[in-house]
Amino acid sequence: MRHRVDKLRDKMKEQSISSFLVTSPYNLRYVSGFTGTTGLALITMNKAYFVTDFRYTEQAAEECEGYEIIQNIGPIYDEVKTIVDQDSLTSLAFEETFVTYGTYQVLSELLACDLLPVKGIIEELREVKEPSEILVIKKACEIADQAFEHILDFIEPGMTELTVANELDFFMRSLGASGVSFDTIVASGVRSAMPHGVASKKTIQKGDLITLDYGCYYEGYVSDMTRTIALGEPTEKLKELHQLVLDAQLMVIEAAKPGMTGVQLDGVARNYFASKGHAEAFGHSTGHGIGLEIHEGPNVSRLAEKTFVPGNVITNEPGLYYPEVGGVRIEDDLLVTESGVELLTHSSKELIIL
Repeated sequence: MRHRVDKLRDKMKEQSISSFLVTSPYNLRYVSGFTGTTGLALITMNKAYFVTDFRYTEQAAEECEGYEIIQNIGPIYDEVKTIVDQDSLTSLAFEETFVTYGTYQVLSELLACDLLPVKGIIEELREVKEPSEILVIKKACEIADQAFEHILDFIEPGMTELTVANELDFFMRSLGASGVSFDTIVASGVRSAMPHGVASKKTIQKGDLITLDYGCYYEGYVSDMTRTIALGEPTEKLKELHQLVLDAQLMVIEAAKPGMTGVQLDGVARNYFASKGHAEAFGHSTGHGIGLEIHEGPNVSRLAEKTFVPGNVITNEPGLYYPEVGGVRIEDDLLVTESGVELLTHSSKELIIL
């Protein structure tokens, strides 16, 4: 992880930051390689310290290449004070969107240096995936694809949404996933009009559309996929909605490329739905970045001015939702390449009728 620390130091120089306290678990994993649950890093221009308790010192010594490992016996921030004092640090940057007010109070009372709130520095580095990260994300996507094939043979009328969700979750774990990316969404019938209809006790009936939105964690990185299928013959209205969403989703894949902004790519799906008279039925963004977190930059939305660069991994998930009728969402994970995008999820997107 030394190269990531070097990248962080370059960013620190740009913003005149001499030392950086890293406490967000995701940012900590990114800059240090640490996979435990308790620890922090303090990075200066010429040193990198990792502080953790006795449960994780051996693990940190193995994972945190290039770091000086310090074991805290008492409160962890007492060790930060020791480092600040011994290295005569005059200022210390911290992650303003992660550090709580209570922690800030502790730090401000404890440390004899200026505290500088910063945001987005490590998160920006995380947006451009390295080849090793891409390989892991591809494996997480592969597991999601395999789970989709499995669940098609599993779903039967009368099952609850929760039963289907649990089967998806357990099957992904059986393939090596460490957990789910988020609470699995299984929304059937009129519940499919709820974009985030987490699996319920509702039973799945003949004629229902079923939206399956799920993903897994594999070696610290996520996948995120959505397919909408039918159990028995759906109405013509629902078939039409599915085709419209599929058309929009394919248009986004075709249009996506480096140099485009999130606003422009979001507009591909949004403008298409508007041209077909369905503007009001698409209320969320077209996509978001994924990686160590299920939602990270860059985004694909009406507010996302940042341009895509090779190495970004984004979702493409347009949807249409009509209360009391139903809804459709189709989602893939895309890797931005030099010339366009590479599809990371490969399950069929045509309307599958079980």
